[in-house]
Amino acid sequence: MEPSVEGIQTAVIGLGRIASLLEDDRLREKPCTHAGAITANPECRLAAGVDTDAERRRLFAERWGCPVYADAETMLRTHRPGILHIATHPDSHARYCALALALGVQVVVCEKPLADSLRDARRIAAFHAGGKLRILVNHERRYQGDYARAKEILDRERLGRLLSVRGALYMGKNRRLFDVLWHDGTHLADALMFLSGRVMRHRRTWGALLSGRKGTLWLSGLLVHPPEGRSGLRVARMPWRREGTPSDEPVPFVIELGAGRDHLVFELEFSCEGGRLRIGNGIFEVWESEPSPYAERFRSLKRTAEGFTGPTGYFINMSRDAAACFRDPRRQPLSSAVEGLRVIEYLNSVQVRRRRIGE
Repeated sequence: MEPSVEGIQTAVIGLGRIASLLEDDRLREKPCTHAGAITANPECRLAAGVDTDAERRRLFAERWGCPVYADAETMLRTHRPGILHIATHPDSHARYCALALALGVQVVVCEKPLADSLRDARRIAAFHAGGKLRILVNHERRYQGDYARAKEILDRERLGRLLSVRGALYMGKNRRLFDVLWHDGTHLADALMFLSGRVMRHRRTWGALLSGRKGTLWLSGLLVHPPEGRSGLRVARMPWRREGTPSDEPVPFVIELGAGRDHLVFELEFSCEGGRLRIGNGIFEVWESEPSPYAERFRSLKRTAEGFTGPTGYFINMSRDAAACFRDPRRQPLSSAVEGLRVIEYLNSVQVRRRRIGE
């Protein structure tokens, strides 16, 4: 399928908040939805939308001026999109990916989490590995300009070797910690693996109940270089690193998952030999080691003037990656189903470990 003069035919299944409605949030960087990113990308054309809810179909059609359908197969057979965005609940992602593969879609953009079970996540990753369908997961921080800059700092070891990572995730007062882990912890886990170039391995959980709505739950583990295997390709090593160097050693991490707060926090802190990098929602800080002004023969951290301002480009960069994958059948997306599966493997390991200790 070749793109028309009007752009690559692109469709959306699931017409709710992340697909369209969040464009009404006056404070969010735009575009901030799948439909918004498609229409902002001159390479793509929004051809159709699908939802089982009649009111959502009406709102989508009025806003974006495209036909809408109640049935995904009917829409796919009618419009034959080259790119399909799946913005439904994760329990339906595997079904819609299978339908897209069967009907000749070339690129799927799948909302996170990749699936709501390890079995379905592995199934979707297998579709991607088969080569006929590229599946991009909307782990949006991989597409943000501030996270790209942070990754360059860490990859180049500008602050020295990475020694440990701390994360914090608070998403309001009354949400179950389990839901926070699977809905928002998906982003935190993927951002941590993206920035470190490693895979998370869970070791210990303590604190509040994962099923509860109060308190603080702590997760700890190690960041390791992934072996080749069914999870997908090995993370590429940087050319300036040699096998067996300290950079190959596991890096410990700890994550604080908190309820009961009246505010939202999403942040990661990377502690290195010669400094610290802190990044999160509205946060970009680089701290460097220098002779201490407080005590002789000691060193302290001083925050540099480096920061990040302006749009991050998170949704539009995702749409551009999908279009580039459509144009080049050999291209792998920056955020593929392989990375999506690694997140689900980590989240599942936390859940399984918690069950074993009696929760």
